[in-house]
Amino acid sequence: MEQPLWQPDRHSPVPLHRQIMEHFRDKIAGGEWPVGTRIPSQRELAKSLGVNRSTVVAALDELAAAGMIQGGKGGGTRVINQTWGVLAAAPPPDWNSYVSAGTQRPNLPAVQEINRAEFQPGIIRLGTGELSPELLPQAEMSELLRRMADRMPGLGYGEPAGDLRLREVIAARLKKLGIAASPSSLLIVSGALQALQLISVGLLPRGATVLLERPSYLYSVPVFQSAGMKLRGIPMDAEGLRTDLVAAYAKQYNGALLYTIPTFHNPTGTVMSEKRRRLLLESCEAARLPIVEDDVYRDLWLDAPPPLPLKARDQSGGVLYVGSLSKTLSPGLRIGWVAGPPPVVERLADIKMQSDYGSSALSQQAAAEWLQSGMYDARLERLRSALRTRRDQALSALEKHFGGLATWEAPRGGFYIWLKLNASLAPRRLFDAALQAGLLINPGHLYDREANDRLRFSYAYAAPGQLEEGISRLARIVRSLLR
Repeated sequence: MEQPLWQPDRHSPVPLHRQIMEHFRDKIAGGEWPVGTRIPSQRELAKSLGVNRSTVVAALDELAAAGMIQGGKGGGTRVINQTWGVLAAAPPPDWNSYVSAGTQRPNLPAVQEINRAEFQPGIIRLGTGELSPELLPQAEMSELLRRMADRMPGLGYGEPAGDLRLREVIAARLKKLGIAASPSSLLIVSGALQALQLISVGLLPRGATVLLERPSYLYSVPVFQSAGMKLRGIPMDAEGLRTDLVAAYAKQYNGALLYTIPTFHNPTGTVMSEKRRRLLLESCEAARLPIVEDDVYRDLWLDAPPPLPLKARDQSGGVLYVGSLSKTLSPGLRIGWVAGPPPVVERLADIKMQSDYGSSALSQQAAAEWLQSGMYDARLERLRSALRTRRDQALSALEKHFGGLATWEAPRGGFYIWLKLNASLAPRRLFDAALQAGLLINPGHLYDREANDRLRFSYAYAAPGQLEEGISRLARIVRSLLR
């Protein structure tokens, strides 16, 4: 249950506690807070409503007296059944039982907390894996949309595989990377995460095992687990995923496919070496293990272009290649793609039509215009320059404030620095202390349960001045917790 954004009116003749009671009563009566809903603590409510705790206590006492809420040891205060004996002729559905019965797994509690905290006023987001608003192409997008208005695209449903013009443009760009992908072997999706969801429900049986790097971003999103899959992590080293372990893991765990981010890996920033890419393909071909290559960070190289994708070396059609514009252009555009054998693309397109009947036609036309007009490549040049500056500032701040506290590698692209503390701290304790100080961090255990001494830093979101201040503040917190 989120803390309320509503605030009582201090100029109203109605007492504050009465306003709060009536507001909560209306939430309950309207079904917005169904039976079983947990009411935030008195302390949380007092803080979010801007009143004294005694005012909150008075409001809750009136609700309890009316049979609407009840406090319990260990379970907090909750909406109870008696509420509906007062307000309705028949009790409503117990929505909490429906929520808990859903097949889609919830985000990890820590991820939910991060998602909520991102919108707290004044918070410095040191781990957010997206571009800051000031790095998004607002002016260019406005100009492009004005041009599009003169030749408005169709507003009906499109082809199952996506807009043909966009697929043709993407196919031409992939050809420059050595990937032979015709428009018929491309599917437009609403971001890379949807591609993974389609793969999980469209290609894999329940109970299948997905092999992946350890650590991995995929541990923090339950996309495969919600489809009944198991995840098995393969260790990494400085060159990327340990290919010498692939065959053994595939055999031991009966791996159904391997998911990898070989270029500017999330969260470590690692770039898989040329030799390791070749060995990975050989290992997976020998084990008849399909690969899902997540390449959404490729265009964000800062020092030199990375090695060619795995898909460029794929001679057997065993690699599904996933790309996206979310990390480079705009997460709000919601445009990504999957390149693979036509039968696989057709299967995924059919599943996608069942779920959303195709990605936004307007977004697809805008994406095609960006890619075909040359605006995207010009945009990339400016973005790389801005990210290069931010990365260097972040590294300088880390050297200044975290010297002796942690170690890290300078990333060659992407968004992330994978920080290793010299001494382990309880992740919950560090997260809470940072949040109290106005800092939002991404603890390492989100990406590997045993990475309690790690933090994922991002230099893509916080402004340069915020980066310096945030890193300095966090270093002070770490030092205080180590005393």
